[in-house]
Amino acid sequence: MADTGLFIGWGVPVRGREAKALAVFGESMQYWSGLQQQGKIDSFEVGLLDPHGGDLGGFAILRATPEQIAALRLSPEFQRIVTRAQLIVDNVGVIGVNMGQALAEQMAIFQAQLAELA
Repeated sequence: MADTGLFIGWGVPVRGREAKALAVFGESMQYWSGLQQQGKIDSFEVGLLDPHGGDLGGFAILRATPEQIAALRLSPEFQRIVTRAQLIVDNVGVIGVNMGQALAEQMAIFQAQLAELA
């Protein structure tokens, strides 16, 4: 399983556009499933948060290699689906994420810099 990926987070639908937001969510799920079937990502997982008054309402984590992530982020279809989501849902964000061995490598960099700056 890949140790890097994309964290895609979103908030609540734009008021009055909830049905459209649900449709775009369905499109996104189909898109991510297709990426997995085509081998363009390793896997994906989606979570919806309980109501809590914060800006984050749900998220998806797409696991892929760094090369797959770079290609994905530059693809017109990925940019199209993210743009659709941004137009219908508040607080959409796409952020790289490190997990597993990649997390250990990031922590090693942090510790080395901490020691150097102490």
